[in-house]
Amino acid sequence: MTNLLPSVTLPLTKSYEYYSPVPTIISQNVPDKINEPCVLGVDEAGRGPCLGPMVYAVSYCPLSRHQEFKKLGFMDSKKLTEERRTELSKIILENKDWIGWAVFVISPQDISTSMFKRPVYNLNEMAHDATIKLIRSVLDRNVNLEEIYVDPVGPSQSYKVKLQSHFPGIAITIEPKADSIYPIVSAASICAKVTRDQIVQNWQWTETELDISKEFGSGYPSDPNTVRWMDGNEDNFFGFPTIMRFSWKTISNRMKQTRTIEWSEDEDEEHEPITKKAKQSKQDRLDVLERKRKKALKYNHHLKGLINQQFSLDTCSTL
Repeated sequence: MTNLLPSVTLPLTKSYEYYSPVPTIISQNVPDKINEPCVLGVDEAGRGPCLGPMVYAVSYCPLSRHQEFKKLGFMDSKKLTEERRTELSKIILENKDWIGWAVFVISPQDISTSMFKRPVYNLNEMAHDATIKLIRSVLDRNVNLEEIYVDPVGPSQSYKVKLQSHFPGIAITIEPKADSIYPIVSAASICAKVTRDQIVQNWQWTETELDISKEFGSGYPSDPNTVRWMDGNEDNFFGFPTIMRFSWKTISNRMKQTRTIEWSEDEDEEHEPITKKAKQSKQDRLDVLERKRKKALKYNHHLKGLINQQFSLDTCSTL
């Protein structure tokens, strides 16, 4: 696990944030650099996979140096090889005097918990909240943001109105394929993608004495390599380790079909109750068993079937 980004924390058991130091060219109180106007980009990695975290990232720099990212070779991270993405992440680290960045890593456990809540806390809401939290935290570090570029999540116009209500006075652009158009979004894309890849590739099992393959494939349910990993590593009772997003329909439907849990009746129920009170007592016990059967259909062994209703992005720890 050498050469991991400082944004990688293992084992991943809960969501967290990482913020790089504010670049010296922005933070230093020197002539002509006070309140240096800056540009910020937002992008994500891991929205679609059924396993691993979803990572939101921002990158920012002086507005006067925005176009330098193109000269350094930044572009949409999905069009780059893993080796090239790693090289670009090193370039970001080496230029900390003028490039700042941050990530919000949302764990698979918290994704599942949020989507099992009632009402559902869905991926779009998580994405919006993560983006707002990252931008707010950068502003709180006295970075003078004048322009923000974001890849859309949901309808672009309503998302823009939402962001503008939180950050009035900042020019906000929300545009599809922003990571291919705006270099600062490309840099954020690299931070998000490399952070997620390194977390998944170096995943540390929290389950006791678990020793199974980490050949997950891309993590997308349609990926044959991912399907092959699930076929070879699904436990007949517990299902999957906590790297899995149990709230994904692909996973919950699969586990409903593969679970072979049997519930035995209590031995003292062999004789039919006679009195009204005894009949009611038996019915109460049957109701409890029925609730257990229903809960078993969504069995999450890490949480022991219990869904934490208190999770929100605002409660995550900050590094």
